[in-house]
Order: sequence, then C-alpha cells, then structure tokens
Amino acid sequence: MRSFEYLHLGLIANIKRKTFPEIAKVVGLENGQGFDYFFGNSPWSLEEVRERRINKILSFAKGEAITMIIDETGDRKKGRKTDYVARQYIGNLGKIENGIVEVMCYGIIKGMTVPLISKVYKSETRLKEGDKYKSKPEIAGEIIKEIKELGFNIKVVLADSEYGESSENFVRVLEKENLEYVLAIRSNHGVWLGKEERVRANKWGKFEREFASGKSEIRYVREIIYGKRGEKRYWQVTNNKEKMPSNSTYCIMTKVSEIKYKEVGNLYGARNWIEYGLKQIKNELEWADFRMMDYSRIEKWREIVMSVYLMASLQIENLPPHDNSLNKSKKWMEKHT
Repeated sequence: MRSFEYLHLGLIANIKRKTFPEIAKVVGLENGQGFDYFFGNSPWSLEEVRERRINKILSFAKGEAITMIIDETGDRKKGRKTDYVARQYIGNLGKIENGIVEVMCYGIIKGMTVPLISKVYKSETRLKEGDKYKSKPEIAGEIIKEIKELGFNIKVVLADSEYGESSENFVRVLEKENLEYVLAIRSNHGVWLGKEERVRANKWGKFEREFASGKSEIRYVREIIYGKRGEKRYWQVTNNKEKMPSNSTYCIMTKVSEIKYKEVGNLYGARNWIEYGLKQIKNELEWADFRMMDYSRIEKWREIVMSVYLMASLQIENLPPHDNSLNKSKKWMEKHT
C-alpha cells in the first residue's frame, strides 16, 4: 500500500513532530486523514506485516547465533482514556508517572541492533474485559519462547535486575529453554547454601570497559562464590574498588560457559547501550508520538516504527567507511557480542 511508503518516508524525515498532518505535508499529500483510516479501518494485517519484518531479520541473520536483550520502554501519557495508560514506574523518567509501558526484546545481529517483539504491560488497574494480568518478567518469558519458536538461534540473553530477580517467571524460562544469560541482580540477592558452605569473594580484577563511542575506562570485577562454583556464577563490578559507590557498582548473575572475568562487564554493557543509544533512535522515529487511544491502533503504529527502524538499521552496511558514530557502534557490537 502507498500508505506504508508514505509513513516510512515521514518517519525518517527531518521534521520535529511526526503527526499525521506533518507527515502528509512532507510526503506531498493534502492532509493526513487517510492515515486515520489506515490505522482504524483499513484491512491490513498487523500479523502479516510483523511476519514479513521478522522473516527479513531471519534472512539477514542466516542462522547466526544472536544476543537477545530484554528491556522495557515507558512513555508518559496524560489522562486515562488511552488503553493501558496507568500511574506506574516509567524507566526513562526514573520515577512513577502516568504512562504506558512496553516490554521489548532487541536482537544484536552482526553488530546491528533491531527491535524484535514488543508487548504492552497491562497494569492490574487498567485491565480490559478478557485480559489476564501478567508481570513484566512473565511477559518477557513469553517473548523469549516466542522468539525461539520463530526460528532465532539465541546465543545469550541480557536483562536488568527486575528480570534477573524473577526466578519463577523469567530465569526458569531461560533454564528450561537451555539458554545462556547475563542478568543484573540486586546486591542483597539470596542464594541457597548447604550447611557447611560459605561465601567468598575473589580478588578484584581490572578490565577495560569499552563503550560504543570508542572510548574506554578502567573498571574492576570480582567473582562472589557461594559454596562450590557451578554453572551459575555471580559477579560484582565497580569503577572504584575501595569506595564502591552505589551508583556505579552493580551485581551480575551469569550462566555462560567458560566466561572470563574480563568479559562480564562488557558483555552486560551491550544492554546499557540500549538505554543510551537505541532508545534515542527509537524516539526519533516517534515511537511514543501517537495520537490514538485504542491499543489495536497503537500496536499497528509500533509495528510501523519497528519496520522503519529495521529499514534504517540495514543501511549501516552501506554507510561510508569513515569513523562515524554508527560505524563505531557497529564495531563495538561485533566485538562484544
């Protein structure tokens, strides 16, 4: 349909607000009324568009093992008329606000990062008839199983502490699917020990934390061993081993065969790049700038944005060879994943 082409062109256009009237102007249409019809009444299938996008990614991956990142994205929204908007924690704001939250799975493939699947988090206070409440880790577990069923070869899964602390709804899914993982955990994370087993910490090791920008800084990591060392291992990472400041010291749980201490911080660092890089790109494509209240329409908007995101990401291969930021990021991803 021509509407797809117009929307793709509008979303990558250099306009401040990608509303339907503004997109219409930039692509040469008289008005944006047709877009309202396109999302509300046009018979195009969300599932068919998603399937085509996923198949495109699978074709690009060619069976290569890829890194999966589970993350959530929240956007502030006024009022309560929009489906699933509730007063809840919005990660990119760092506080409780009125908004809508999605659990997302990104894939890192050959140094390229793309969103794969997005599912809305439905607060218990905003459930509609027929809805069943599911926690964010439970949604993430379903996404992982769906990703495997689609045919992706998963190398390792990365996620923050909300998922790392969910032993029943998330970690157990990874275990059942026989997947390796690198998950953040809280500093007071509990581990069962035998009667004679003790906790010990190895000496700090120094490593070079490399960032997608090309810069690097010295970090320190040590392994915390609970009883006998097993497949599941625990680590502490900091930028100051004497003071261990709370805002730059964190704990990680890994289940990665033969992982070395110097690899822990940089491997988990790929998840942090989602926070500081890809969310800005996604927001530039106006992920949250929809003017709709019904989630069936919002979900279609999300799929269009992810399609444009993929289209733009695939062009990284065609960027000029000079050391621009996207090429730096691509090199970093290839090295650390």
